[in-house]
Amino acid sequence: MNAPDHRSPQPSHSHSHSRRALLTSAGGLFAMGMLSSFTLAPGITLAAAMSKEARDKLSPDQIIDALKQGNERFRNGKMRGQDYLAQAKASAPGQYPVAAILSCIDSRAPAEIILDAGIGDVFNARVAGNIVNDDMLGSLEFACALAGAKVIVVMGHSACGAIKGAIDDAKLGELTGLLAKIKPAIQATQYTGERSSKNYAFVDEVAKSNVRLGLDEIRQRSDVLAGLEKDGKIKLAGAMYSLASGKVDFLA
Repeated sequence: MNAPDHRSPQPSHSHSHSRRALLTSAGGLFAMGMLSSFTLAPGITLAAAMSKEARDKLSPDQIIDALKQGNERFRNGKMRGQDYLAQAKASAPGQYPVAAILSCIDSRAPAEIILDAGIGDVFNARVAGNIVNDDMLGSLEFACALAGAKVIVVMGHSACGAIKGAIDDAKLGELTGLLAKIKPAIQATQYTGERSSKNYAFVDEVAKSNVRLGLDEIRQRSDVLAGLEKDGKIKLAGAMYSLASGKVDFLA
């Protein structure tokens, strides 16, 4: 009689293939973040775009948690493999982003990369100083009221040149008017140290004030977005990105 074999059974090829298909078609980056019972193995890439079904299952708080997890992967050098070409093809028939990120135009702060997001996962609205103007408000209304995004993140960053320019009262063509929109954040910032653009600690505090005032402006100027937030359909959040550490801190 042969001795019983106590070795663990090896998964069949079809089982492995099915599991891989589940992992890569479960709705993209953020739905994957919610599948805590699965662990991505090396070499598995995210090829699927976010689906409406996957997005509809996520709450605003779950989406914010997934954004935080994505940034943690970015900071730890453990970003998920993204098959951007496959995602582009998969999202061509329709888009179902989970969030809209209003961030600065700064080349060192690309939202999708620092949040480890794929094509079709988030709307990315970028303008110097992450200011809120009429066009941005209209874009955010489209993102949430029409396209179904459930989170708006206004994200500033450290050592922001637009913030410095506003502090210095810089003048340059149309940029002058843009910087004027940041100046209320300077007055709103309580700071006892040197209040100059040479003091990076002050610059960053003004950037935080600018984020908070931006959130207030969205609520005050857009009845559409304020109504969605009041009904619990969307959530607004502020964040600051550190150029030096790569960390995104969500503001209380």
